[in-house]
Amino acid sequence: MHFVPIFLCFAMSFWLTAQTHAEIHVGVAAPLEGPNLLLGQQIRDGARVAAVSAAVRLSTVDDQCSAESGEQAAQTLIEAGADIAVGFLCTETLEAALPLLTQANIPVITSGVRSNGITDRHLRTEWLVWRVAPRADAELNAIAQILIPRWRNVLFAIVDDGTIHGRELAESLRSAAELAGLKPVLVDTYRPQSDNQIGLVGRLRHAGASHVFVGGDRDDIAIMARDAAGLGYDLTLAGSEALRAAGEVPLAQGTLMVGVPEWADEASEAELALFRRALVAPEGYAIPTHAAVEVATQALRKAREDKLPTVQILRTETFKTLAGALRFDDKGDVTDNPFRLLRYDGSRFLPIE
Repeated sequence: MHFVPIFLCFAMSFWLTAQTHAEIHVGVAAPLEGPNLLLGQQIRDGARVAAVSAAVRLSTVDDQCSAESGEQAAQTLIEAGADIAVGFLCTETLEAALPLLTQANIPVITSGVRSNGITDRHLRTEWLVWRVAPRADAELNAIAQILIPRWRNVLFAIVDDGTIHGRELAESLRSAAELAGLKPVLVDTYRPQSDNQIGLVGRLRHAGASHVFVGGDRDDIAIMARDAAGLGYDLTLAGSEALRAAGEVPLAQGTLMVGVPEWADEASEAELALFRRALVAPEGYAIPTHAAVEVATQALRKAREDKLPTVQILRTETFKTLAGALRFDDKGDVTDNPFRLLRYDGSRFLPIE
């Protein structure tokens, strides 16, 4: 019978413990100069706040939002020895980085790229990519799923500005309404960026619409509300996340938006305090990237504890983050659609319970 020397048992135990608690190295890719600097800073700041809380090491690279710089960013993170990567704002950058990072067995959790193709190609490319950002078509699905049940017993209309995106939003809602046995009282296309929308508002009132979904920009919706109020016409207007854009015309209080809530409005006081202590504003991509680092850290630690591949943990576990509990489907998309119905209170959009 053979016995393992006691000193060797202690050595093996120490090695396993060291592997479990070894330093976690998270790579962060973000544009840190040029027109996307502000958004890149949000990604960097969110990662920094999370890294302090989770006691992980960060390596941040400037991906510059181009395909060429995406390859360079990936190579830099590989050479730095990153265990996992987060961030990425632009689709072309992530597409260029993923083949290299996948080959190096470095999973990526993006907090910025919404392009459907990134995860739709998962089975074919076998890219190691997950995302806390919603898919591009999540907005289309949410508009129908949220508005149709609420507008089932009202007279509603659907209008768009004739652009590809505006028409896509409008047509998606119209098709879903038709499948639900509903028909809008008016479907119309208007001329965008006009000084007034009196003609459109008149057609809506003649059709009897009390609620309208607009596939268009913020100022167009603000002008419709202004012109309807000028005619004494009580009209409820709803739009997409385009309503978050800056505008010249004041937006009417009560305007509805189907969008992702500002994460800061959802976070607890204790969670917001993390950002205040770091002198960082919890805006834009900051909290989604914080969530990506939380997912990365939890996945790596559990993988080491359970002696399993990190990708297996990402595919099967639920992760607790500032952005809520996150779980991923087979493609790498979050299973819960984050879009909600929000109402403008005169200064910001707040979720409707």
